[in-house]
Amino acid sequence: MPLPDNGTPWPPPALARHYAEVRVDDAWYSGDRDKLATVYRDAQRRRDGRRRLWGRDRAEQPGAPDHRLHIPLPGDIATASADLLFSEPPEFTVDDTGTQDRLDELAAADGIANTLLEAAEVAAALGGVYLRVTWDRSLAGRPLLTTVHPDAAVPEWRWGRLAAVTFWRELAADSVTVWRHLERHSPGRIEHGLYQGSADSLGVRVPLTEHPEAAALADSLGPDGDAIETGIDLLTAAYCPNIRPHRKHRGSPFGRSDYSAPLYDLFDALDTTWTSWIRDLRLARARLLVPDGYLRDHGPGRGASFDDDREIWTLLNIPPTEQGGAGITLNQFEIRVDEHERTSTAITRQAVMSAGYSAATFGLGDQGAALTATEIKARERKSMITRGKKVRYWAPPVADMLYVLLLLDRTLFTPQIVPERPHVSFGDSITEDASSLAQTLTLLQQAQAVSTETKVRMLHPEWDEDAVRVEVDRVLAETGQAVPDPMQVGLLP
Repeated sequence: MPLPDNGTPWPPPALARHYAEVRVDDAWYSGDRDKLATVYRDAQRRRDGRRRLWGRDRAEQPGAPDHRLHIPLPGDIATASADLLFSEPPEFTVDDTGTQDRLDELAAADGIANTLLEAAEVAAALGGVYLRVTWDRSLAGRPLLTTVHPDAAVPEWRWGRLAAVTFWRELAADSVTVWRHLERHSPGRIEHGLYQGSADSLGVRVPLTEHPEAAALADSLGPDGDAIETGIDLLTAAYCPNIRPHRKHRGSPFGRSDYSAPLYDLFDALDTTWTSWIRDLRLARARLLVPDGYLRDHGPGRGASFDDDREIWTLLNIPPTEQGGAGITLNQFEIRVDEHERTSTAITRQAVMSAGYSAATFGLGDQGAALTATEIKARERKSMITRGKKVRYWAPPVADMLYVLLLLDRTLFTPQIVPERPHVSFGDSITEDASSLAQTLTLLQQAQAVSTETKVRMLHPEWDEDAVRVEVDRVLAETGQAVPDPMQVGLLP
């Protein structure tokens, strides 16, 4: 299907529910107080009838200070998910040497590892993210891998697979008119459209030159109008789901957010707990109650004050029954530290476990003793299981887009390369401590249960066969264990 017709409602009504759910996830992920208050303005109470912390209408108390406190646990969960996947840059490998060199160059120049790290964090929070391959000759002499958030895309599915997708964005405007740029990706073709409409309608499609932000695209388009023929028969965009299935909408091709347990009530309860804790601190500040006679009068209309640094006071005529007979009374309430701390820890533990992670991933529990990588993985087994599932969802679309990247690079920039679909190897998110690894190798050596080659491979698992062989030869030569083969040097007949 082509770009939408004039007057089409926008965003599409068919995606209204999906966009509404993404809006809630985005509010928690961003940690923005105004966004949280906005999304819960019409849903102020939970199902049990209790009012949400962020659903309280501040208009009921105009001018009153807002003491609500937000703990950014949702953002921490999304960051932890991305770190488990891409904290160590993935490796992209192909068989052809020249293509491998070009792929390494593209990955380093474009910062693909960073792009994937950012995309994984967005996907964990919003349920998925789109990878898009594009190019701009005026910006760089290579194709570019970019990301698009799920609330800026209108996908077209076929058998649960992405068949085409329309990305959209609102452009700057100085009036009530809403300018939108639509970019539709289909196999072998990218079409651009500029629309002048309103907040809920695309309005009328106009030439790209009508808006300065879209005018730059007009020079790069083909002779058939607002479309570009890519020269390849593959889709130049892919959808990366965070994890499936979607629990609320069975059969939906969209991925689900890490918050879709759902965790919204737990997040609200955590903010309520911390708000109460800080309220205890605010109310428990020490206050001195003094009689009027202790106050220094500053004159008519200037009020009075108490000097708590004054050491000598003149004798005051105060009846012994007033102010408890003491003159100055200290007032300080108790701070319920232990109750609040145990409550917040329990809520945090339950939230991260419901999201699919171990409590140890978020620093909950005993963190004192130094642990080996094996022990850490045992403690974080639930996080490792979640990571393994997400790796299987991420590997195919990442490999597809890297293959598209190489195909476009051959078509537009580097015709001599031989494009191949790369193999994507995800790095180990937990690396062995150097001292622990050295101790392990020493014990194996003392037991005579390991060869030099195996030790080199354990120390450098990322090395290829040639690098391992060269290092083994160096170690044997330096330790005097390199014994020449007598059959090759002529010592024996």
